[in-house]
Amino acid sequence: MASRFLLTAAPFLPSQRNEMNGLLGQMRSSFHGKVGYKQSFLRRESNSPRGGRLVVASVLGRKVQKKETVVPDPDYRIPFVLLGLAGGLVYTDNLLPAAPVGLLGLLLLFQTTRVRFVFDDEALEVKVGEQLEDSGENVFVGGKNRWKYSTFVNWELWWPSFPILVYFKETQTKPEGQVHFFPVIFNGKQLYDVMVERAGPSKTSGPK
Repeated sequence: MASRFLLTAAPFLPSQRNEMNGLLGQMRSSFHGKVGYKQSFLRRESNSPRGGRLVVASVLGRKVQKKETVVPDPDYRIPFVLLGLAGGLVYTDNLLPAAPVGLLGLLLLFQTTRVRFVFDDEALEVKVGEQLEDSGENVFVGGKNRWKYSTFVNWELWWPSFPILVYFKETQTKPEGQVHFFPVIFNGKQLYDVMVERAGPSKTSGPK
């Protein structure tokens, strides 16, 4: 009985080996001789005392490394300058211009504490608060305050020596292009560097 089993089982061993060689050969030829996959792992699973079966476990493809999310630090220089200017106007009894300048300074001071530019792997998004909550729809042009870098036409930072305003034009909101202006209430150098990296070069130079 034992000899009969050995005689009947032996012919299957070369065939299993041939099938395995053929499978690996097909995988190599499909990649034109180049190894485009990670190492294959072979293991034998025994389902019965009489024999077993070979299992090929392969991990195909490459890992795509995503860019890290960047959030520039807040910068209070612009609101402080405006509030200082308003104080100077009040001191010189120029109350009429002091009021709007002071209100603008207070508004930007409040916005600096809560508004954040979030640069993720594929888009720039405006969020609010320390928890980076959704800012809702844009009150001026509608739509979500999130724009993919691939839709940016151009952008500029005014002025490199003392950044006050960031401008960019995108085609996501409207096919003909939509222009956006934001006060630079963030670290100007961090903002410039990440914009160059994600949205491409600008006509203006970066802050020193």
